[in-house]
Amino acid sequence: MPQDQETVEVDLGGREVTVPKGGLYDRYRMNPDLDAIARDPRVSGVDFFRQLPKTEVDSPIGPTLTPNFYYTVSTARLTMLAPSRAIRARLPEELGLLELVPGLGLVSVMFFRYEVCDIDFYTEAAVGIAVKPARHGKLGFFDLVTGLKNEHLDSYVLSLPVSSEIAQVRGHDGYGFPKWVTGLDVGIDDRRTTARVANDAGGVDLAFSAATPPQKAYASGERVGSLTSYTKINGGWHSTLNQTNVLNAGTTRSTRDVTLQLGEGRMSDDLRSLKPERTVRFDVMTEGQAALHMPVPTSVPPRNT
Repeated sequence: MPQDQETVEVDLGGREVTVPKGGLYDRYRMNPDLDAIARDPRVSGVDFFRQLPKTEVDSPIGPTLTPNFYYTVSTARLTMLAPSRAIRARLPEELGLLELVPGLGLVSVMFFRYEVCDIDFYTEAAVGIAVKPARHGKLGFFDLVTGLKNEHLDSYVLSLPVSSEIAQVRGHDGYGFPKWVTGLDVGIDDRRTTARVANDAGGVDLAFSAATPPQKAYASGERVGSLTSYTKINGGWHSTLNQTNVLNAGTTRSTRDVTLQLGEGRMSDDLRSLKPERTVRFDVMTEGQAALHMPVPTSVPPRNT
């Protein structure tokens, strides 16, 4: 947050975190006034959220309301082919790799800019692996094609740096994600998509730049996708559902103007370990909304012994 931003301390499961004074979290504590938020000029509407009532649940960060609402979101995802052997070396044995063809799986680098949300503005980046849904059969290729087309995907995340303290504590302690706080700039508009993730020394961990694919507008609720992520919390597997209401988005398979720079840091190390071979798709959503649900226990095959 800006250095001149006034802040307040809030408690999350016994941990004190700093949030903007007068921000959405300070005012509403995850229980927003949707009518007030609808008047924010950055928010195109709140009808999507009126259909998703919040419920209070116990969690590792204490009682909280779920889902977490993201009223104005922009995202980018670079999808690449990588050898299955390299991916499996980083994937827990309980999770099944989703292969495009035998010997090749899909990995991705993702960037997020959350302009208006229940826990205030922040940015995020991720390195993820496409996996089979829990309790899954053997129709891997069919599920992959259907998932990409309908945007119902499952993943395992290796890296998930964020720019704010509350996002780190909620994501790490509450959801089990590998989150840490770092300098993280993400810019996404209808002309260009850029990102820079800093390492511990302030240098470049990972940087990205590309022309934004032409965007198509959608009415609210017309195109709703989902991403299910798997994490371990207190030794048990959990699934986290993220629903996305797409408002403006586009896709390209061209890589002529895509620049991905790997530097020194956790994200670059994770991506290098997957040995990506070729970019196959670049997706950008310049405007959307999201609802992130709290994790729920899920069944996965037992570990091989």
